[in-house]
Amino acid sequence: MKIVDVCAFYTPSGGGVRTYVDRKLVALAARGHEVVVVAPGARDAEERRGPRARIRWLRSPRFPLDRAYRYFADRPALYRVLDEEDADLVEVSSPWRSASIVADWRAERRSRARLALVAHADPLSAYAYRWFEQVASTQTVDRAFGWYWRHLRRLDQRFDMVVSASDSLTGRLRDGGLRKVVTDPMGVEPGLFSPTLRDADARRAMLGLCGLPETALLLIGVGRHAPEKRWPMVAQATTLAGAQVPAGLVIIGGGSRQRAVVDAIAGNPHVRLIEPTRDRAALARMMASADAVIHGCEAETFCFAAAEAVASGCTLIAPDRGGAADLARAGGGVTYRSGDAHSAAAAIRAVARTAPVRRAVRSVRTMDDHFDALLSLYAGLAPAIREGTRS
Repeated sequence: MKIVDVCAFYTPSGGGVRTYVDRKLVALAARGHEVVVVAPGARDAEERRGPRARIRWLRSPRFPLDRAYRYFADRPALYRVLDEEDADLVEVSSPWRSASIVADWRAERRSRARLALVAHADPLSAYAYRWFEQVASTQTVDRAFGWYWRHLRRLDQRFDMVVSASDSLTGRLRDGGLRKVVTDPMGVEPGLFSPTLRDADARRAMLGLCGLPETALLLIGVGRHAPEKRWPMVAQATTLAGAQVPAGLVIIGGGSRQRAVVDAIAGNPHVRLIEPTRDRAALARMMASADAVIHGCEAETFCFAAAEAVASGCTLIAPDRGGAADLARAGGGVTYRSGDAHSAAAAIRAVARTAPVRRAVRSVRTMDDHFDALLSLYAGLAPAIREGTRS
């Protein structure tokens, strides 16, 4: 089949969505399908990723809440691309403007294409819950943002399927009144993350960077410096925990909001920042060499870093909401109250005092498992788009 992914969150600066989409371009093309990702960019352009995989960039303005992203503002341009591509199935990975545009396009053009809304983002968790967490409960925020839930229910009616990456998100969407939600968890890159990559020299070097001996607890955090990732809170929690147990934290990531992270570290020599790396093998070795991986974001719909931590045999310390929490509970990790530095510090101390257990190699869900399941879901939408209908 031919699949067009209208992906508002795909950006050259990286992140979980880019990791996912890059893998999808390879995996689906290898299975004989044609895949076109339509993404907002600085200019109109086309990028080939193989004989069956392409990215089409549409010139688009920056997203005002996070200037690392852009958003689709030109409806006729997006209509034109969808007309030209004539897909069997159109995915949309943002619940905002692009989802409404694609639904309108199918209705106006009377297109045969099936539509799937893929929940790559949880805007209320990423923004609203965090903005108002000091003055209102999540239930109160949900009621105040009733218009958003009404919008999602309208999309649920206009799309053929809503794909969620975690049980917790599926539950929230169904509680909000959506009726077409299916769960297809994502996974780790196959053959890359493993406890067997643990390297005593790498661990020693990272602890040395933090000014600590080998007897200390080594924490790693992986992710860009965006407000919803809560790295300042994670750094503060490590400082609080470090007052009672020796613990070092290495945060691997970058971004325009790094100043807030540096300010939160406040000169603590046991917390260090490392620039993000595209060397996935090096990242896998670092994660396997850590004692625990800590995450601060409760807005993750899946959380690749958390899944990679579990695959690496690390103890996962995660907030008690979102996709990372699901992975921590399933993988024998530890959770803490979302957004609470003191609770996170207690979780760090608990992990340090119980001597983190190195887990043996075990079977974990991979991205290939995810894509196989996704294609099966799509093939079930209608006979017209079953595998093999296109050459």
